[in-house]
Amino acid sequence: MRHAKSSWAEGGISDHDRPLNPRGQANAPLMGRFTTEQGCLPDVILSSTANRAISTAELFVEGSGKDIPIRQRRGLYHPSIADYDEAIGCLTEDPQRVMVVSHNPGSEEWIYRLTQQYETIPTATIAVLGFSESFSWSKIAEEAPAELMAVWRPKEVL
Repeated sequence: MRHAKSSWAEGGISDHDRPLNPRGQANAPLMGRFTTEQGCLPDVILSSTANRAISTAELFVEGSGKDIPIRQRRGLYHPSIADYDEAIGCLTEDPQRVMVVSHNPGSEEWIYRLTQQYETIPTATIAVLGFSESFSWSKIAEEAPAELMAVWRPKEVL
């Protein structure tokens, strides 16, 4: 998931500390509800430490109505592909589904690397990837490709 729409209204705030704007505050829980309806909720969420990403993850969880743990990873703030692989590869448990909340262009690049399909990922968009049954999160860097199962954009799920 790419973080929801952020605000540029407050001057003097660092990029890392920018909050969500009203549209972002509405779209994040909407996507949580939609994902719940699709039966595709994550077991854990890995989030960038940026305020807009953490807020997106929290509002997503609120909208889902479930208790989903959120783990913050500094490396997911303006991440490289290797940063995504490292964040996922460091999971100590073995969740069935993982959501990563981060930023562009990294999210689009990582999805392309895993699926060999390019998708535009606007704010609050979720790309759903499927992996083989023998897949292991700890080996995500070696076990690509994945299948792009769906792309859910807020404007399309209203």
